[in-house]
Amino acid sequence: MLNLSCLFLLITPLMSGTSWALTIETERLILRPQEPDDYKSWYAGYSGRLPQQHKYDEGQVSLDGCDLNWFSDLCKRHQEQASSDYAYIVGVFSKKTNQHLGNIDISTIQREEKQWANLGYGIHNQYWKQGFGKEAVRAALRSGFEDFGYHRIEAAINLDNYSSISLAQSVGLQKECVRRGFYYEADQWVDHVIYVALPSDLGLVEKPPAIAALQIPLESA
Repeated sequence: MLNLSCLFLLITPLMSGTSWALTIETERLILRPQEPDDYKSWYAGYSGRLPQQHKYDEGQVSLDGCDLNWFSDLCKRHQEQASSDYAYIVGVFSKKTNQHLGNIDISTIQREEKQWANLGYGIHNQYWKQGFGKEAVRAALRSGFEDFGYHRIEAAINLDNYSSISLAQSVGLQKECVRRGFYYEADQWVDHVIYVALPSDLGLVEKPPAIAALQIPLESA
């Protein structure tokens, strides 16, 4: 069983009191930055997980130490990461019940001429096989191009993570290559298959970097 206190501890620079606010709505879902008021919903999502369904599913996790103060600090770190253009992490919520269904993150790899980002996604396993992952990732991709100004968004996936590969394919990402020894996992360097989307893959207009500038809504704290 994983311990969540070991997750989300990304290195973040010190930031001012600026925060970001973005709400993405689909037919059934709302994607937005998590806030301290989401704690009960977030906790219910993680505590309600089923046992591990396959080798790449986290399954049940330990929530020891994950109280409201811990979660508030987590939300603050996410705000800092977004304000620095390091990463944009949103919760996936049910529009009908406000239940926390999972998370999606888009992390900047390089700006300037490349406008290049990495995509990560995860839905709590008790909500699998309802199309939430596909719906959320498709919306996040479009927002990554239209709101965050990226031109290339890729997902690096383990070669035998067939469910993640299937999801990537279903939302329009194209298989590009296999990167050898790309991630260090379980005490070894592991190959990953790379799936990529460009704006044109979603029917969006291609923009040069000068036009594809950051357009994320900001709020003063």
